[in-house]
Amino acid sequence: AGNPDQTLVNALLHYDKNLSKLPRAGLIHRLDKNTSGLLLIAREPISYHALVKMMQERDISREYETIVTGAMVSGGTIEAPIGRHPKSRTQMAVTPGGKPSITHYRIIKRFQAHTHVRVQLETGRTHQIRVHLSHINYPIVGDPVYGKQHMIKGLPLKRQALHAVKLSFTHPVTQETLSLEAPLPEDMQALIAKLSS
Repeated sequence: AGNPDQTLVNALLHYDKNLSKLPRAGLIHRLDKNTSGLLLIAREPISYHALVKMMQERDISREYETIVTGAMVSGGTIEAPIGRHPKSRTQMAVTPGGKPSITHYRIIKRFQAHTHVRVQLETGRTHQIRVHLSHINYPIVGDPVYGKQHMIKGLPLKRQALHAVKLSFTHPVTQETLSLEAPLPEDMQALIAKLSS
């Protein structure tokens, strides 16, 4: 219930009151509701503004893992504009008037009727991975919006199978190359184990 972004901002402010000096409490890389994985939060103004610029210029590499419905034959790139859905204003869609959007994907493991996929974002549109994969007829398992016609009962997952697994970027102050990773959560591991069996 409520605005998930605002709930996250409130939680960050509770954690560190100094974040109130920054827009959106320093939040740089956010996630869709019910997507797990890495967030990126700046704690100082100099870092915040530098990281926002890096995000806009596509200098932060963002990688995800997901499980989709359908056995993919190969990896590829989806280049299709994303904008507001013409009929449902709470959803996004591939639409001619949308913003340019690019998603790269490769197969990690193929199952009988599903595929474990690694995804890299070149752009960062709202719901981009979910919209793009649904657009090419490989919707994400458990996605209640873009994959609801493919929902499967009895799977050990109560959300979309999407996880922000890796963020790579240059630290705006130290200039150190950072590569941060978050292992797959238990529910996605359980789903992969079930599909493997």
